[in-house]
Amino acid sequence: MPPTNTSMSATLETTKEITILFAGDSGDGIQLTGTQFTDTNALFGNDLSTFPNFPAEIRAPQGTLAGVSGFQLHFGSIEIFTPGDECDALVVMNVAALKANLKSLKKGGIIIANTDGFDAKNLRLAKVESGISPLEDGSLSNYKVYPIEVTKLTRECLKDSGLGTKDIDRTKNMFVLGFVLWMFDRTLDPTIKFVSEKFKKKPEIVDANVKVLKAGYHYGDTTETATTRFSVDKAEMPKGTYRNMMGNQATALGLIAASKRSGLELFYGSYPITPASDVLHELAKHKNFGVKTFQAEDEIAAVASAIGASFGGALGVTASSGPGIALKGEAIGLALMLELPLVIVNVQRGGPSTGLPTKTEQADLLQAVYGRNGEAPVAVVAAATPADCFNMAFEACRLAVQHMTPVFFLSDGYLANGAEPWKFPTEDELPSFKGNFATPSDLKDGEYLPYERDENLVRKWAIPGTLGLEHRVGGIEKQDGTGNISYDPDNHQHMVNTRAQKVANIAKNVPLQDIELGSKTGKVLVLGWGSTYGAIKAAVKDLTEEGHSVSHAHVRYLFPFPQNFEEVLRSFDTVLIPEMNMGQLRMMIRSEFLIPAVGLNKVKGIPFTKGEIKNKVLELLDQLIK
Repeated sequence: MPPTNTSMSATLETTKEITILFAGDSGDGIQLTGTQFTDTNALFGNDLSTFPNFPAEIRAPQGTLAGVSGFQLHFGSIEIFTPGDECDALVVMNVAALKANLKSLKKGGIIIANTDGFDAKNLRLAKVESGISPLEDGSLSNYKVYPIEVTKLTRECLKDSGLGTKDIDRTKNMFVLGFVLWMFDRTLDPTIKFVSEKFKKKPEIVDANVKVLKAGYHYGDTTETATTRFSVDKAEMPKGTYRNMMGNQATALGLIAASKRSGLELFYGSYPITPASDVLHELAKHKNFGVKTFQAEDEIAAVASAIGASFGGALGVTASSGPGIALKGEAIGLALMLELPLVIVNVQRGGPSTGLPTKTEQADLLQAVYGRNGEAPVAVVAAATPADCFNMAFEACRLAVQHMTPVFFLSDGYLANGAEPWKFPTEDELPSFKGNFATPSDLKDGEYLPYERDENLVRKWAIPGTLGLEHRVGGIEKQDGTGNISYDPDNHQHMVNTRAQKVANIAKNVPLQDIELGSKTGKVLVLGWGSTYGAIKAAVKDLTEEGHSVSHAHVRYLFPFPQNFEEVLRSFDTVLIPEMNMGQLRMMIRSEFLIPAVGLNKVKGIPFTKGEIKNKVLELLDQLIK
């Protein structure tokens, strides 16, 4: 039950949606605060979308702009597609957090500020040239500012706890969370349960956090700091059991589900890299499903271990981000030549080189499609939302096993760390698929032909150690049929053509391209892939409701494209492709179909807003009218 509201002055205003941004130093517990507020709203029944945005440095200097960590949440009683363009409320723990994020707050929005983070030292660290606090210089007159001495009040609350100042200050995010839970009419219970479980071996820490959390809530309830509170009703969603799901978690669960539905043992070999590492962390929790995880000494060993697992009859998976994928390139070509199933998870981040470790970008589409030596086509699929990572990771496994070939699964930092409600499927709702294993009955006159193929040019999976199925493996070109080493020019041409056609045949085994929103023909088609889904859908929804001829298609199977893909594209006067890169899908579309698609490109480490896409579509519509 929520604490009793004793406030007599604050009015409760019902609204359909709220966007709130928590920001502070990377040591202020901002990600935890945002996550707990997200979980509380998810449990209440809101639809939501999140955007965690944290610094790349493990510990940037405290109080500086480089050290600001943010967590944006958009929740509502309506369908939510994005973390929100502009914020209704901004919670800042110091002046650097305010300076870095004020541009995200709408005029008239709420600022909840920890005044203890606005002293002379913090002003200097945040490079406020005037030396005057923004809370006092009148520059925030267009906003509703709620200044709270969070650090001082937290210390006062725990002065008799026996904890040191350092430990006490670590709980100040709970004071802020308590205040925000009061302001947005939410219960403390999920956070109390979380804290009690997380610190169950340290009861003094549990007591301190819960005490400060309640203090923050009652501070709002009794001090008349704010005269208005806000309430957001539950969203209407299909009946079912939901959980709050992050993209990397969904990827891990999709891989596990594919393992169970195929009957194959899941082996995951990887080397830690941001933002892919959490897939390894999540999978390591699920040994009860027979998952085997292996942290290799480098990227090459990681992918090689997964290929070895596939050679042995397991579902071999490896993962990384762009820089690591580059190192895996030769081995991915090896897997293609061996014609073994292999799933490569690429959680993309900004590049080139090691680029922007904690910032998102759709940086690696061309790398996934073309980034290997020799003629080495590899199938590529991509997820559209955090929860969709489950579906497309599952699909990558299905295609890899059924077509005996490597398959890329593309996610990115925005999907990996973002969250949304997920209605998880039952076992019966997921298709089963099996590996086509060779048996001694495949021997012909006592000879086994490992590269004998079916109608889709797929060879059988021969498990080493099976009597009679001994065959040669390795990275040197093979003779068709026998798999023996071959330098014959005509054989090499034949094998290159055959492998390319085998991958092209995957198009027959993927769904046809559909229209996500809008008519099947019209003036402008907004074509997206990956994490641009939410912003595009929100923009097209607005535009169609305003009467414009605009549709949205989102391609999840990027190589090969669905069989009807060209037909869909040619049904519109103009194709607009928003991408968080400099036009990689656009380049593929122009090259493959000679369609003059228009790009909307952004490489700032942050996702598109709905407004950016709407403006570009309106510009194109104006040009079509002229």
